[in-house]
Amino acid sequence: MASRYAFNTGLKELRFLFCHSSTHGDATRAFLKRAYPAMKKNNPSVPILIREALDVEPRVFARYEFGKEKQENLLGLSDKEIEQKVTVLVKDGLPQQS
Repeated sequence: MASRYAFNTGLKELRFLFCHSSTHGDATRAFLKRAYPAMKKNNPSVPILIREALDVEPRVFARYEFGKEKQENLLGLSDKEIEQKVTVLVKDGLPQQS
C-alpha cells in the first residue's frame, strides 16, 4: 500500500474539488477519508488540497513541474475507480507535450 501512494517527484500539488452536500461527492469523500492519511504520510512535502464548493462536479487536479496541470473528472466513479484515476495522475509525472 505504501508504494501505491508514493508520488512521482515531478508532482508538485494534488487538489481535490467536490461538493460537500450532494450525493455525487460521496465517493470522493469516502476515498479521501480512507486514502488521505496514507498519501500524506508517504508524501509529507507535497500539498494535498481538499476544496469543497457547492454544486461542483468532483474532480482531481495534479500540478507538475513547470506549471503543467492535468485533471480528471470523478463524477459517477466508485472509491476504487477514483483510486485508479489518482494513481495514474501521481505516477505519470509530467503530462506529455502536445
